[in-house]
Amino acid sequence: MKSTIILALAFAASTVATEKKVNVSESKVTWVGHKVTGKHDGTLKLQDGTLQFDDKNNLTGGSFTVDMSTLSVTDLEGDSKGKLEGHLKSDDFFSTASHKTSTLVITKVDGKAGNYKVTGDLTIKGITNPITFNMNVKDNTATANLKVDRTKFDIKYKSASFFDGLKDAAIYDEFDLNVNLKF
Repeated sequence: MKSTIILALAFAASTVATEKKVNVSESKVTWVGHKVTGKHDGTLKLQDGTLQFDDKNNLTGGSFTVDMSTLSVTDLEGDSKGKLEGHLKSDDFFSTASHKTSTLVITKVDGKAGNYKVTGDLTIKGITNPITFNMNVKDNTATANLKVDRTKFDIKYKSASFFDGLKDAAIYDEFDLNVNLKF
């Protein structure tokens, strides 16, 4: 009986996950939205985040919260910048007055040695959809480039998938999120 308890304790100790808090002030989230006639880009700030690792330092999970009120446009200045930021925060896009945060909760991780295929539940505007992407972890940095289909989150403004005749006014359904996490 005593050896069974010792074996159980040894096994439990060897499978304990380590949670590492993301340094939100040193981490960076950038976005790129594409349209027929070009693109716009900007930044978002993390509110909080954690990554979980097993005893061999392989990624096993994590979660992140983005403060949507920090949505910023970096490729424009002056009135144009302010107008686009206001429009992106409006109900046509991210509805930041009523949906102040977006979240990603990692639900599955495949891979090892710093190269992972990650699946998670992404919530934008209170709508949750699965997303899969590659994440690389080295030292105290994790990087990922996500392709997000905005229409899955009820963001349909000028989407050619929903509106006919937009021609060069169309905005592509997918936007890019480029993430560089420091922990």
